[in-house]
Amino acid sequence: MYEVIWHGRGGQGVVVAAQMLAEAAYLQEFKGVTSAPTFGPERRGAPLTASTRIAQEPIRIFSQIEEADIAVVLDESLFKVVDIFSRLRKNGLLLINTQTPLEKWDEGGEYRIAVVDAAGIALKHHLSKEGAPVVNTPMLGAFARASGLVSLENIEKALNHKLSKEQGARNFATVKAAYEETRVREKKD
Repeated sequence: MYEVIWHGRGGQGVVVAAQMLAEAAYLQEFKGVTSAPTFGPERRGAPLTASTRIAQEPIRIFSQIEEADIAVVLDESLFKVVDIFSRLRKNGLLLINTQTPLEKWDEGGEYRIAVVDAAGIALKHHLSKEGAPVVNTPMLGAFARASGLVSLENIEKALNHKLSKEQGARNFATVKAAYEETRVREKKD
C-alpha cells in the first residue's frame, strides 16, 4: 500500500487533488483506493492536509495517515510552520511545488526528492482562481512523473470526470507540463 499525504493551504485544492489521485489510481486498476481530508475550522490560507491511500488489494484501514510514503507539498512556505519530515517515512518521496532548483534541496539523503514549479506552470497556462495560481492539478502531473503509480491518461480521465470539458482540457495542459518539467533526485547513499 502507498500512503500519500498532501500538504497545502486552504483554497489550494488539496482535498480535490487527493480525490482526483484516488480516482486516477482506481482507473489504473488499483483495487484499493481511499481519499480523506484532514481539517477543522481552517480558513483560506491556513495549513491543512488530505490523504490518499493506493493499494493492489482492498483497503481496510480508514484512520489518518501518520507516516506517508509520499508527501506532496503544494506551498513551499509550509516548511516554516509544519514539520513535514516528521510525517514522511525514511526513503519516502518528497514532492515540492517550488522555484528552488533540485540541487539546492539537501535533506541528508533520507528521501527521494522531486521538484516542479507548479505555480509558474499554472500562470503560464493562465490557470488561476481569484488571482492565485491553481497548483493542485499540475502537482498531479508531477506525482505521475515522480512516483510512476498513475498514468497521465488516467489523470486526464479523473479531471474530465470532475470538471467541464473546457476546464478539464485547461487543467490537463498543466498536468502534462508539470510531468515534463518535474525533476527527481533519487535518495543519496
